[in-house]
Amino acid sequence: MDPARLSPKQARALFRSGLRTTTSGFSPGYAQANLIALPREAAFDFLLFAQRNPKPCPVLDVTEPGQVSASVFDGDLRTDLPAYRVYRHGEPAEERTDVTDLWRDDLVAFLIGCSFTFETPLLEAGVPVRHIEAGTNVAMYRTNRECRPAGRFRGPLVVSMRPIPADRVADAVRITSRYPAVHGAPVHVGDPAALGIADLSRPDYGDPVQVREGEIPVFWACGVTPQAAVAASAPEFAIGHAPGHMAVTDVRDSCYQVP
Repeated sequence: MDPARLSPKQARALFRSGLRTTTSGFSPGYAQANLIALPREAAFDFLLFAQRNPKPCPVLDVTEPGQVSASVFDGDLRTDLPAYRVYRHGEPAEERTDVTDLWRDDLVAFLIGCSFTFETPLLEAGVPVRHIEAGTNVAMYRTNRECRPAGRFRGPLVVSMRPIPADRVADAVRITSRYPAVHGAPVHVGDPAALGIADLSRPDYGDPVQVREGEIPVFWACGVTPQAAVAASAPEFAIGHAPGHMAVTDVRDSCYQVP
């Protein structure tokens, strides 16, 4: 199986059959999305939270309560992601590959832009993406920067990190800035301590990657931020994607590109 040759429909069929894997490098040319599903009574507060924090929480789609597909995702949100994380009162209770029996009629699903989407343009421009080279998950970190609160939701900004050769950092910023719907330009370049990150070798989510000589760590806002907000705010129930295990949508990357 070559993930780069799969259509979104083919990728989702594999996930539905039980394949659990990170989705970076799957179906290049198609956008990927983070998932957070919340009870209806918490949905407005989260929508306001996303509106106030558009860098980490760019909303691509919102479902009606109980709906299991979306306009950008012609699949089943309960089965067609490779892995899910279930929260109860803010605590991660379990991870599984199918949440059909947990899906409720009052759940509102939010699909949030994912930085995996702009990795294809980076690679096409010759900018290396280390975790794809290594076949691992992207490194993600909770920071010391707080998001703007909204209603019951609050929490820290989460970022993803990619080591970029120093002479290509400007290219990475320029390329990713054209995709604001999937986090856009980096939020920080350089010293991780400025974000409160003490040790790059110990990410809070995902896998560590080596920052080699001549490379600079570059940090983008990350769509795991909503799950950090769930952990901090403790709604009674929520379902998210397992970090790095995204919804592969049917929308072309180019649809989210701006001039």
